[in-house]
Amino acid sequence: MTSHQSTQTMKPATAAKKLGVYLEATPAEFREGVVSRAELNELQANPPQWLQDLRLNGPHPRPVVAAKLGVSIAGLARAGVTEPLTTEQIEALKQEGPEWLLRERATQAEVRKESVRIKKKNAERQA
Repeated sequence: MTSHQSTQTMKPATAAKKLGVYLEATPAEFREGVVSRAELNELQANPPQWLQDLRLNGPHPRPVVAAKLGVSIAGLARAGVTEPLTTEQIEALKQEGPEWLLRERATQAEVRKESVRIKKKNAERQA
């Protein structure tokens, strides 16, 4: 009895998330089809020009915007930033340094410090 291995596919939204790009900014043929695991790996290994441009200039999805600004996704929501931003818009926000951005960066730094403290405490407990 031989088994046929089916090709693993994913929805375009899942593939866009894995590629770190905003789905609505991708080409129509990407949004309208399905993406196989092999195609995703090829896109990651040898990104076409449209993917390179999206990664460089945006618009970027919220997780990427949050990472570039050094805040959490929840911090973006608290600040009312709900739309995807371009790299240019992100850089402008960094230059302006609005009060909410400084506050959210401080909050994110505290969260990271607390995570390190908890990890250290758990490691000591296990040792």
